[in-house]
Amino acid sequence: MSLPEIDFTDPATLTDPPGVHGRARERSTVARLLIPGMPMHAVLRHEHARAVLADPRFELSGIQYQRPRVDAELEPYLRSLQEMDGAEHARLRGLVAPAFGPRAADRARPRIRRIVDGLLDSATGRVTASDPVDLVTALARPLPMAVICELVGIPEADRPRWHSYGEVFATGQGGRLGEIIPEFVADAKAAVAHRRADPGDDLLSDLVRARTDDGDRLTDVEVVGLVWQVVLGGQTPTHLVANGVAQLLRHPDQLAALRADPELMPGAVEELMRWCGPQLLSFPRYAREDAEIDGVPIAAGEAVVASIVAANRDPRAFDEPETLDVTRRPGRAAHLGFAHGPHFCLGAGLARAQAEVAIAALLERSPGLALAVPAEEIGYVPDPATWRLAALPVRL
Repeated sequence: MSLPEIDFTDPATLTDPPGVHGRARERSTVARLLIPGMPMHAVLRHEHARAVLADPRFELSGIQYQRPRVDAELEPYLRSLQEMDGAEHARLRGLVAPAFGPRAADRARPRIRRIVDGLLDSATGRVTASDPVDLVTALARPLPMAVICELVGIPEADRPRWHSYGEVFATGQGGRLGEIIPEFVADAKAAVAHRRADPGDDLLSDLVRARTDDGDRLTDVEVVGLVWQVVLGGQTPTHLVANGVAQLLRHPDQLAALRADPELMPGAVEELMRWCGPQLLSFPRYAREDAEIDGVPIAAGEAVVASIVAANRDPRAFDEPETLDVTRRPGRAAHLGFAHGPHFCLGAGLARAQAEVAIAALLERSPGLALAVPAEEIGYVPDPATWRLAALPVRL
């Protein structure tokens, strides 16, 4: 069977992922990803991508290569839910799910709004009305780590160091990960020990207190691992906020609709996640046995990813998928921007809350919000797995 190929050395793959992945989707359910040293299959259509993400025949336990090499004593602290399957994953997920649920996210909204207002106050205080402000560096990039520090209960004096960790994750400085991990683990262990001794009203205290009816609870190593996952995965709002604002400014009719009816915001954020969500590909899954995806054979041990960018614009799942519509109502399918199945994004509620609060505050405070450069000059960082802006110059 001749499958379409998506070549990650082709500049078009990096500059127009919806177009490249979408054209392959219309030829076949499955494509080959040509990634130097790491070939794999991509599932392009929504129905099949969703199925793979929930299929126990495809497991995540082979993704350790995603993180850098560290000393052996640090390894246990970096083992996240993304590296677990089956009963081990279900146990840990069950223990921590309440701390990340919709109720916890809603409880965090006032804190998020205070952080957003502080960042925007700082940005506007440094410029005149006619000066451009880079929303990536002024708002989108510092927001998630500021929220994490607040919710994890990091002391004010330690927060600049945690922001430096977030900067590495948000800007894709993968080469520096190995350098910061020892310091990060030491800081996270200290934070956990502090909350064991003095619980408060924060996410870390919730994790420390979490227990099941039979008395099972998280170990310190597991809590540190969850903090690692929160910091590493918690950068989604950076790119969702920046991408979303950029696309609203490129679609003034959608921006006007959202201004006219702020109640549309929750659905608008879901639509922005479908349309310009930052994660282009899922984490690789590895076939535990020989399998087929819509007739395409996958050998045991081969890697498969869901092409989220293709699935989220699949005309088999969404009406007028190539149209950004902030009034779009839930329909036949849900977007896969936060994945699906047992590994559905643990922090999805918190990411949604940050995006909703940040975009709402920006529109409320800046009625004249506009791009400070021509739209064609807003470019994305060439990254095959993440759709993200290097800068977003606007006038507030």
